[in-house]
Amino acid sequence: MRKSTPSAGEMDSVLTPAARTHMNAAKITRQSKSNLALAFISLGRERKRDITIFYAFCRVIDDTADSSELDVAEKRRRLAAWREMLRVEIPDEPTLAHDLRRLIDKYWLSIDMLEEIITGVEMDLSISRYAAFEDLCIYCYRVASAVGLISIEIFGYRNPACKEYALQLGLALQMTNIIRDVEKDLRKGRIYLPQEDLARFSYSESDLQNRQYNERFVQLMDFEAARARQFFSRAAATLPREDRRSMIAAEIMGAVYRGLLRKMERVGSQCSCSKVFELIAASVRLTSPLRKGVNKRI
Repeated sequence: MRKSTPSAGEMDSVLTPAARTHMNAAKITRQSKSNLALAFISLGRERKRDITIFYAFCRVIDDTADSSELDVAEKRRRLAAWREMLRVEIPDEPTLAHDLRRLIDKYWLSIDMLEEIITGVEMDLSISRYAAFEDLCIYCYRVASAVGLISIEIFGYRNPACKEYALQLGLALQMTNIIRDVEKDLRKGRIYLPQEDLARFSYSESDLQNRQYNERFVQLMDFEAARARQFFSRAAATLPREDRRSMIAAEIMGAVYRGLLRKMERVGSQCSCSKVFELIAASVRLTSPLRKGVNKRI
């Protein structure tokens, strides 16, 4: 007789705590549909499980801040609860909180750095414009570089110079995200492109709101892309030789986003201005040629 498929509750009762932890965190990771899942493939089982837990935490707090179903007060309450759960157990906390504290103890993770990530997503609750690039860099550091600085602790590094690599790569990835998501962010009322950069190219916020995708817009985006390339170059220059193998997951992410940046730049140079933004805003999947390039580098 064919056995019936066990229910979720029955499955949960026979899973070990470690297996249950990985399944819960992996579900969050899969739901995010992120290229980070590709990078996880390069890790051993234990580190893959642990980085999946950390990424699930990042995903949850980011989704909390970005939710269209919660008001700002509730978002702040939930993020404040996560700050508390970094240190102590609270009633009815999610399993993820316990798993994250286990990682903090296991890798001696900096709670201050984890709080920086929470502070970063909280910035989206009150800030929708950035006057200068220096102001934007603070945001990028918190939501991306801080994530990288925690990640390398889990990946395992030898040379402290690897921290500078994580910082620069985080800035590169976030700047690429900002370029890619201009249209999506605009629909949410956010403009991450620094106001001083818009002024530099005589491209106004009104132009952006009215989708005026002209030559000035292309020049502006080229300028931001050059910044992202500079951060990628700095990251490559600061990756210690002895840590290249342990940073394979980070390098895969770098390759994915460098490919995305190149594609957006190519689109901008080959298309009419009226089509530039529509194509730049489209998400780009990892293509076969890029996969081969990643494998070759590794």
